[in-house]
Amino acid sequence: MERGSENRSPRPVYRDTNLQIVFGVTLMAVLGVSSITPAFPKIVKELGISPQAVGSLITVFTLPGVLLTAVLGILADQFGRRKILVPALTIFALAGGACAFARDFNLLLTLRFFQGVGAAGLGAINVTIIGDLYSGRERTAAMGCNSSVLSVGTASYPAIGGALATLAWFYPFILPLAAIPVGLAVLFSLRNPEPKNAQDFRQYLSGTWQIIASRQVVGLFAVSTITFIILYGSYLTYFPLFIEDSFAVSPLIIGLVISVSSVATAVTSAQLGRLAKLASERTLITAACILYAVALVAVPFVPNIWLLLIPTVVFGVAQGINMPSLMALLADLAPMEQRGALMSINGMVLRLGQTLGPLVMGAVFVVWGTGGAMYAGAGFALAMLMVVLAILR
Repeated sequence: MERGSENRSPRPVYRDTNLQIVFGVTLMAVLGVSSITPAFPKIVKELGISPQAVGSLITVFTLPGVLLTAVLGILADQFGRRKILVPALTIFALAGGACAFARDFNLLLTLRFFQGVGAAGLGAINVTIIGDLYSGRERTAAMGCNSSVLSVGTASYPAIGGALATLAWFYPFILPLAAIPVGLAVLFSLRNPEPKNAQDFRQYLSGTWQIIASRQVVGLFAVSTITFIILYGSYLTYFPLFIEDSFAVSPLIIGLVISVSSVATAVTSAQLGRLAKLASERTLITAACILYAVALVAVPFVPNIWLLLIPTVVFGVAQGINMPSLMALLADLAPMEQRGALMSINGMVLRLGQTLGPLVMGAVFVVWGTGGAMYAGAGFALAMLMVVLAILR
């Protein structure tokens, strides 16, 4: 049984042991890339490869997610979340940890591929479990807490990986071994409801397709895609270039400015349970669209680096409101028996946005420069607002 808001525990949702275990899965889901990129310069030097080749360590890791995420979501619906999650965490840990002992680049790429196989379903199955465990405002609060933990991980892993890489290039690859205790916690301590799919596989696929093809789900997928076009295009790709072009500051300062956004996202997401008591998820996503647009339009007019922190914080607040509200709405649109597939397909949609963002904003940059990329991101935010107002009810 899902825990409804009428049966809410008197404890804050983040104190639920089940949710704390999901937090561990979330931290593993965002570990695979951000923790190793600080080691790339040393990897290039120590293994004698080109700077272009080192990017393959990301490509071979993310590729299995594109191919397998939806499949793993379907398997999680058919056989249960833990039966998929525990092997995935084990593969992620063993293949990732083995990278620390590789001294040949081709072997390293092979191990990274298998680590990516393990990672493929983590980011979708964790939010699926949250959808199974909670409902109503409690689900929104839990999604917010999970998003806050994710932001803390993405903000801290580069620093942790960088510190380890100062010792040797291969030390950051030891971090995935943390997935072993997380897997043991999932196996022995997680108390989550599991789907009981009595329908045959053809009925399951038919029912899943009806949900995916519905007006609201298509709208939410569009919102997911646009969100990541803005995030990976305007913000993560061209906002750093704008800062360097406008203020001629060091990479350290650029990194610190960008990290402020992650902090704002974490703080906002942690408070989403309270915000959900004041407004619906649709209203919150609407507000996030407006905040994205305001932040990005304001960036080119900021006169100094310190005032730039204001739109940066506003952008982080928008992200902290938008993503967990979006996940809560998606989880609500599918029964437990089809929720894994729905959340996994949304994971693939997010990757589509990640891929399109730099390409789309790159085309804008060629014509209008970094300022144009900011305005284009604001335009996408307004387009997202139109989708929300037209489709979501």
